[in-house]
Amino acid sequence: MKLFDPHVHMVSRTTCDYEAMAQAGIAAVVEPSFWLGQPRTHVGTFDDYFATLIGWERFRARQLGIRHFCAIALNPKEANNPRIAPGVVELLPRYLIKDGVVAVGEIGYDEMTPDEDRYFSLQLELAAKFDLPVLVHTPHRDKKRGTERSLALIRETRFPEERVLIDHNNEETTPLVTATSCWAGHTIYPHTKLDEDRMVALVKKHGVERMIINSSADWGVSDPLKVPKTVAKMRDAGISDDDIETVAWKNPAAFFAQSGRLDLSELDSTQAIDQRQLHEGNSLLRGQAPVVRNHS
Repeated sequence: MKLFDPHVHMVSRTTCDYEAMAQAGIAAVVEPSFWLGQPRTHVGTFDDYFATLIGWERFRARQLGIRHFCAIALNPKEANNPRIAPGVVELLPRYLIKDGVVAVGEIGYDEMTPDEDRYFSLQLELAAKFDLPVLVHTPHRDKKRGTERSLALIRETRFPEERVLIDHNNEETTPLVTATSCWAGHTIYPHTKLDEDRMVALVKKHGVERMIINSSADWGVSDPLKVPKTVAKMRDAGISDDDIETVAWKNPAAFFAQSGRLDLSELDSTQAIDQRQLHEGNSLLRGQAPVVRNHS
């Protein structure tokens, strides 16, 4: 069974992680824009970061047989930085037209400030203008109120709910999201958010319609193999292969296909590999013989 990790920050991960993910069955990923761990002080650093998401990371993934897509946005935490936020929003249209960009995200809330409200709304407007779905980050603290506020803003702006993925849900917020036409994302973490067993319980309680799982692996304590590990737990718990495939492949593919930049028929084929290729003159290889594999 092919697997899709629709929220993973591969710029923080090694090429060995890509290799392990491919071996575990992950055939596609979406990498949303996020906070890099310390404040960025210049708009130009976002320019280079976005270029990395549509360039180097796409190349790295392809070299290991994984299709890489991304979401571009000003993240909620840095929406509070007046030195950079206006300039980053001005920069976004240049990247939202690029191949492989399948959503605006992550947007949403961190501390639920007025600036976060403003840039959440502005980026919903950009998503509507560029005909892209949106990936919404729910806050780590006061998650229920943040989820309620996100859903209210989406209704106020009349952005289509079926083009919204509300992420990082838990037992308290999943019912709020499934009561709408939004999609419900769930992050499986080693120590916080959800673990595999809790996710199994959520699937058994709420079913699989518009339900999505991801690892959100980044520079912190996280695990880029949480999607296949959750799949294994689902299978052990007696969840059918059809339902597992819906959660771990069909749902994320269908959601991001709304961008018009993710071809479902192409996604079902095996990604070609040609490790003789270079990106800006650079190769992943350090003395290894290059692997070449055609589409199948």
